[in-house]
Amino acid sequence: MAKFGWAYINCSDAGAGSGSAGPPYSLQFVTESGGATTGSALFSYYTASVHSYSPSTVILSGNLVITGTISASAYHIKDISIIDATGSTYFGDSNDDVHIRTGSFVVTDAGAGPLSDYVLSASLATSQTYVKGFVGNYTAVNSPTYTLLSSDHIIGISRATAVVLTVPSASVIAAGSIFTIKDQVTSRTGGGNNITLTGTAGGDQLFDGDGTYVLTGTLPAISLYSNGTNWFVF
Repeated sequence: MAKFGWAYINCSDAGAGSGSAGPPYSLQFVTESGGATTGSALFSYYTASVHSYSPSTVILSGNLVITGTISASAYHIKDISIIDATGSTYFGDSNDDVHIRTGSFVVTDAGAGPLSDYVLSASLATSQTYVKGFVGNYTAVNSPTYTLLSSDHIIGISRATAVVLTVPSASVIAAGSIFTIKDQVTSRTGGGNNITLTGTAGGDQLFDGDGTYVLTGTLPAISLYSNGTNWFVF
């Protein structure tokens, strides 16, 4: 036993009188009585592949308690019924990360049961999503021109003079995408101060087949959805 807190046991030295024991590939640990080292098949290290495990693998059959931090390049969990954790959890560290969940998903109050008082639920059985309260992304526009983004949802126009909104091509926006546009100005006057919606250069025809749409009247609004090819008013 070296003085550095670890031991190296040569295979030719293992056996009776060597101070080591246990089956081949078992990691050594000190027993409670006698201070001798031993090993167990339940805690082994394999330099070559064994069973379905890759080379250079530590195998533990039993429970493991960690009081510090686990850092791993890959983390695989299987056959888990309940994960009970306190504190915030963050997934991913890159914009190209993808997190996929199989089955249904429920977000509920901590004091409620797992299947009651939903804040958000997504059911695989019904292919429906339930939201207790919904907040869509709001964009305030106070400039003469604005090009809608795929991340926009509700667009509020606060400019009293003419505004031209450019709607992206429906072919590059996911089918089912929705824009809601609302004139928030009560004192808009004159035909030259309207809100005009138009498409991108070379883009799809918009607004039920028309290339442009002009919001008229007092505090008008329009909602559009994409079918992946064209925009439609609803």
